[in-house]
Amino acid sequence: MRIPDPRMVAKFMGMQVELQPGTALADLTSLGIGGVTDMLRIKKHECLPDLLNLLDANHIPHKFLGGGSNLLVGDGELPWVVLQLVRPEPDVVLDGNFAHVDAAADLGRMITFCAKNDLGGMEGLIGVPGTVGGALRMNAGAYGMQIGSYVREVKLYRAAGRKIETLRGDQISFEYRHTSFAPDDMMLAVILELPSIPFKEILHGIRICNEKRRSSQPLGQKSAGCIFKNPPGASAGRMIDELGLKGVSVGDARVSDRHANFFVNAGHASAKDMLTLIADVRERVLKTYGVCLENEVVVWNA
Repeated sequence: MRIPDPRMVAKFMGMQVELQPGTALADLTSLGIGGVTDMLRIKKHECLPDLLNLLDANHIPHKFLGGGSNLLVGDGELPWVVLQLVRPEPDVVLDGNFAHVDAAADLGRMITFCAKNDLGGMEGLIGVPGTVGGALRMNAGAYGMQIGSYVREVKLYRAAGRKIETLRGDQISFEYRHTSFAPDDMMLAVILELPSIPFKEILHGIRICNEKRRSSQPLGQKSAGCIFKNPPGASAGRMIDELGLKGVSVGDARVSDRHANFFVNAGHASAKDMLTLIADVRERVLKTYGVCLENEVVVWNA
């Protein structure tokens, strides 16, 4: 979708919102897949209510984009514009055991910064790509930990009420790869309470997690992480592997040879290719195991 009205563009400038016309989302997602639309880069959280009211008044649908790491975007000209926060400097401020973090902060950089200040607990997430806001939305976790355990406060834009709110951690439900945030809520900032751990101990934990990832995940290829959530008491990757589906492909969309729950873009895969592969694998797992796998990857269809 394009915003050709120069009056709207002038209003964006007054809100400290930058219009980037004709943005290819394939360049902004870890899968390297996605069509084209206009992007609005937001420099001030406070402008969000006015910006969304302006878009609504002009019947312009929108979606919020974080780091694009757990996302499969449709092909072609997209029927909505994309909103993205501009990362401020600094994006992490420490106060004792509390880390005040902007949602646009890079997750790995934030964990490393805290570690250098003897604040740990999130070592398992060091290799998870994307922003802190994206990690909050899906309650990102790995190796027995999840970010929701450390959340004490979240600042967010609540689309339902068209206003910015602050929620305490105990007002939010954090479950396995799921939270109580509405789909159209936008994470703005978070306060994390992290345990004091000597940097050398944190670094040792980070090295162990990184080695596990290097040995089991296709880190050098374009992927969105795990495609499916693990069913209760089972492993999606193990079931796919047992069916002999590693290396199976549709076009350039391929089940990873290294980790069966990672689907990679091996060249110039389209969203259609990837969606077809996801559907085929889900059907085979359902037929053999009687389990209907649920997407972990977020899909934005065109």
